[in-house]
Amino acid sequence: MDASAQSPTADLAELESQLNTGSEKTQLQVMPDILAQGEAGYSILQTFLLSRQQQTPTYIDGHCYELLLGTDVPEVQSFLQEHFDSGVVPLRSEQDIDYLPLQQLLAKHAFQEADVLTLGKLCELSGLAAVKRKWIYFTEVEQYPIPDLQTINQLWLVHSEGKFGYSVQRQLWLSVGRNWDALWPKINWRSGRNWTRYPDEFTWDLSAPRGHLPLSNQLRGVQVLNALLSHPAWTT
Repeated sequence: MDASAQSPTADLAELESQLNTGSEKTQLQVMPDILAQGEAGYSILQTFLLSRQQQTPTYIDGHCYELLLGTDVPEVQSFLQEHFDSGVVPLRSEQDIDYLPLQQLLAKHAFQEADVLTLGKLCELSGLAAVKRKWIYFTEVEQYPIPDLQTINQLWLVHSEGKFGYSVQRQLWLSVGRNWDALWPKINWRSGRNWTRYPDEFTWDLSAPRGHLPLSNQLRGVQVLNALLSHPAWTT
């Protein structure tokens, strides 16, 4: 036996060190390796997630939570239920809207279903008339409470490795000087003169370009998206 070979315990200690001190890229890379170590790995990921509970959650927290959620280990599920019963993102709402179903879809990367539900939640924010017609007016967007939009956005961010969300779309929009024609191909909503067709031509996984989602069926034109990306939620 090679005396220089590390034991599994030493390997796991090194992985734990990288999880706690490495870059975000490194943290994402080592999490599945830690999970694969079984009970000892679950414990490390659980401790890591708990240690970050008082911080603003990022996609690092989201990925760790998703990995633990994907196990079929009763003790792990009990841990999540006890400490993260509604996920890692605080589900704040000034209108008492329930964002837990959206959290559950996004945590499973069910992005197409989450996109449909996101529009539903925007309609709820707009009121009963919007819920019935199933779309929103840009004038309604301006009245949305800041905490609600931030909750929706953070759920998308945290459960997409930082790729999706209105704040990502806003960042890209500003980077092209608020030029919509320059934004559409950047987020793959249009190629040349051809608009991307809903739903089959859209990409419903993490291989999509940054800002591709949420789509919410393109929100009935530029005015609604302009209102969303100009909302004070992103500068507060």
